[in-house]
Amino acid sequence: MRVSLSTLRILVLLGVFIATVLFFASQIDGYMNARLFNRISGSVAVIALIAVGQAFVVLTRNIDLSIGSVVGCTAYFTGGILMAWPDLPPVLVPVLAMAIGAAFGAFNGFLVARFRLPSIIVTLATLAIFRSILVQSSDGSSITTDRLPAWLTEFATTNAFTVGDLQVRWIVVISLLVVLTAHVFLTRFRAGRTFYAIGSNPDAAAFAGLNAARTIFLAFVISGALAGLAGFLFLSRFGNITVVAGLGLELKSVGAVVVGGVNIFGGSGNVLGVLIGAALIDLIDTSLVRWALVSEFWREAVLGLLILLAVAADTVLMRRLLRRKGGAA
Repeated sequence: MRVSLSTLRILVLLGVFIATVLFFASQIDGYMNARLFNRISGSVAVIALIAVGQAFVVLTRNIDLSIGSVVGCTAYFTGGILMAWPDLPPVLVPVLAMAIGAAFGAFNGFLVARFRLPSIIVTLATLAIFRSILVQSSDGSSITTDRLPAWLTEFATTNAFTVGDLQVRWIVVISLLVVLTAHVFLTRFRAGRTFYAIGSNPDAAAFAGLNAARTIFLAFVISGALAGLAGFLFLSRFGNITVVAGLGLELKSVGAVVVGGVNIFGGSGNVLGVLIGAALIDLIDTSLVRWALVSEFWREAVLGLLILLAVAADTVLMRRLLRRKGGAA
């Protein structure tokens, strides 16, 4: 029985994840316990959302470096709205957060798709622009837990169900549902396959009548909307939001995408792998804090090295597959 490349990547990722857990368990006393799962699952719920949004963009041969600023802006603005109107229906709040995030994503998508500007330049600029908007609009003030509705701060710690001492919270369930929905959309629907087609071969996609500009614009809107939803979860988890909220999440989102097996040059990848990549990155990041042998100043370096190795491995793998295909032809 032949195993597809996508399935093989997921199996390898799962193996790496298990090996990482076993390694840190041998290095850190009392490492494997329910608290580790409860802590990491809540963090991964946020990272997985922005990573899936990033995956849509990367599939089209683009990148969104502003995604951390979008999370911060959305968390802050949503918190500000709730402070002004605390009686808003709870079900409306995440929808509002997604709309705010989608607006930021639409701005990025318009510049990239309409004017064909390099996404890395556009989103590097909007990373700073969006953060500056947040700083200026906040006037140095912070969102504090005591000024938010009680249901919001309680939501992040509310369990959907428990398995022994393992607590599976609603934010984790929401994140998993989004990942599964994205996976089904990308793999089972023609509109979803368009993202792969645009990234794999733009010229062939255009010849087939696919609208590349519209697809790229939609990818950025989806990225922004999911960053908005992540901003809502971020607000619920922490409550106290400052102007640096979401800082550095763009690196983790890119890391989760490339480690998860999405080709940085577009056209291939699986969001289930992105979910595992997000979990692996957060596991390493959290574990390094507790590992006495490594200074916390090396955490970002380790994450950067992980991204570099993932991109290098993916490039080598794709080249070997292309050579085999060429030889077979």
